[in-house]
Amino acid sequence: MSTTLLSVDGLSPKLAHLSDLVDRYASPEFAVAHGGRVQTIAAGHYTVHGLSRHVRLGEFVAHKSATGIHLGEVVRVEPELIYVCPIEPGEPIGIHDTVIRKGAFRISPTDSWCGRTVNSLCEPIDGLGPITEGLDRRSISNTAPPSMTRKRVETGFKTGVRAIDIFSPLCLGQRLGIFAGSGVGKSTLLSMLARADAFDKVVIALVGERGREVREFIEDTLGSNMKKAIAVVATSDESPMLRKMAPLTAVTIAEHFRDKGENVLFIVDSVTRFAHAIREVATASGEPPIARGYPASVFTELPRLLERAGPGPEGAGTITAIISILVDGDNHNDPIADSTRGILDGHIVLQRSLAEEGRYPPIDPLASISRLARKAWTPDQEKLVSRLKVLIHRFEETRDLRMIGGYRQGADPDLDMAIKQVPIIYDVLKQSPGDRDSLDAFADLAGALKAAAGMGNQGAPIQRRG
Repeated sequence: MSTTLLSVDGLSPKLAHLSDLVDRYASPEFAVAHGGRVQTIAAGHYTVHGLSRHVRLGEFVAHKSATGIHLGEVVRVEPELIYVCPIEPGEPIGIHDTVIRKGAFRISPTDSWCGRTVNSLCEPIDGLGPITEGLDRRSISNTAPPSMTRKRVETGFKTGVRAIDIFSPLCLGQRLGIFAGSGVGKSTLLSMLARADAFDKVVIALVGERGREVREFIEDTLGSNMKKAIAVVATSDESPMLRKMAPLTAVTIAEHFRDKGENVLFIVDSVTRFAHAIREVATASGEPPIARGYPASVFTELPRLLERAGPGPEGAGTITAIISILVDGDNHNDPIADSTRGILDGHIVLQRSLAEEGRYPPIDPLASISRLARKAWTPDQEKLVSRLKVLIHRFEETRDLRMIGGYRQGADPDLDMAIKQVPIIYDVLKQSPGDRDSLDAFADLAGALKAAAGMGNQGAPIQRRG
């Protein structure tokens, strides 16, 4: 090549132009020049011809219609067609409309988002004006850190809820599930846990919630804690795509703060409605069901979401996840409950029968388990809790016998003690959202038992149940 053909940058104008073309066609914008066209339209999805070679499963495309540009997610790819689920409900779609590739959906969290409420696309919905974008640009489809690079979970913290701090204590970086049927009190308990002081940031995903409850949760429950919280909301009337994206957007925001070294509380209410949204999307794309109407992709997406929470790599912070699971028909062995129970590091079981008795939060201390409790208890506390569970078990298994007068006092010393002490324990565990948080649940329990013992020694009657 003659040196007279070279430009000052070392390339001829023709070679420089060729280099620009290579850069352009190697980028996602290549698909823009060869935009696809809508070919068929069905309830829940539409198909596009001409983009199959340029998009990947889970990427986003932009559909140009008469009302503007609308996003959709690629849920199926065939040699000649791609299947797209629109993000926005009621989007006007016409045959031969132009569709172009957008790539993975990315967000740019920053500290200025604290105190704000956004939708699944990170668009503000609180009426406080636009939000600013940070420099850290992240895909909402990130994967969890490699298992061997993650820190160990070691440090316990107090939630302020006595029933949890005594029987199922939590650690920073733990993932806990709250299992209950509808109307038993999951959201109320989540609101109490959201006030914990152990965290630098709180990220909340409200998935499929009633629209009227969003402001109540944010303004009444969080209150002053909202200044360190970010809420991602997708109500029940929004599209399944937005409901599916809400937890993914929220956990991506939590990962941003975790990687800065902060301890983050990540709340999802509820992961069952997240699974329902995945089911709707998968069914629309033609995926067959395998378990009670749920397709296989549901059981792939659940661990991918939940594993992103937990401790970060060395030098990073933690994401403590509290996930609510709506148990359909009070069946604690339905597919979603059974799958999430095996992934999480513990579960809190709320019983409808306890709620009907007026015991709130209606936590069953015998059915609830924290797999990391030993890292939060002292050895003496562990022995005490083991003894308390024995007394509660004896009290509950003999309830019917005592109701018909079939038990004589003095026949079983353990049962005599259970009859005296378990009602006091139940009273201590009662706690409403308006009550002050417990600073030391074990001290509260010890004080109540000592006070009752003093009254008993003076001849005052001890309250009995059953």
